[in-house]
Amino acid sequence: MNETETHPLPPFLPENAKILILGSFPPPKHRWKMDFYYPNFNNDMWRVFGLVFFGDKDYFVDLANKTFHERKIRDFLHQKGIAIYDTAYRVKRLQGNASDKFLQIVEAVDLTKLLAQIPYCQTIITTGELATQTLLTHFRLPEMLKIGTPFAFSHNGRDLTLWRMPSTSRAYPLKLEQKAEIYRPIFSGSPKH
Repeated sequence: MNETETHPLPPFLPENAKILILGSFPPPKHRWKMDFYYPNFNNDMWRVFGLVFFGDKDYFVDLANKTFHERKIRDFLHQKGIAIYDTAYRVKRLQGNASDKFLQIVEAVDLTKLLAQIPYCQTIITTGELATQTLLTHFRLPEMLKIGTPFAFSHNGRDLTLWRMPSTSRAYPLKLEQKAEIYRPIFSGSPKH
C-alpha cells in the first residue's frame, strides 16, 4: 500500500514575486541534494536558469560536490521576484519516484489562496503536464496548452499569463539548450546579467 505524502517544503514566496513557477511535487527525499525546489542533481531547472540568465549552465551548480548553490539560488530568486511551489499538496507515489505518470494527487494545492499571498504576480509557469493539468482544472481553463506559448486569463480580478513549459527532468526528451531556449522568452524582460 502506497503511503500518502504531504508536501515537505513551504512555498517560496518573495514579497516582490511577479512570477510563480509551479511543478508537481518534489522527488523522494533520498534524491535531494538541497532542501529546496528541484533538488535532484539530475533535474536541469537550475542549469536552465544558469543558461537563460548568465549563459552558463553551471552557474548555480556545485560540480565538485555534485549539488547546487542553494543560497545563490534563493538570493537570485528573491532579487528577480520569482516564487516557487507545486500544484500537489498530498500525493501517493505509485512507483516510488517523482515521475508525473506515477504520481496520484490526493489533495491539490489551493492555487487561489497561494496567489493571494503574492499580489504582484502576473505570470505563472508550469513545469510539466501534471502541473499544467492541475492548474487548468483549478481555474477551470481550457484543456492542454501548447508548450512555450503564453495563455492569458483572469482570476479574481487579476490578469495573469500562463506559460506551459517542458519538464526540466532528464526524462523529458529535449536537450538542455533547447529547454533553455523555450524558457528564455518568459524572462526576456530581465537583463541577462
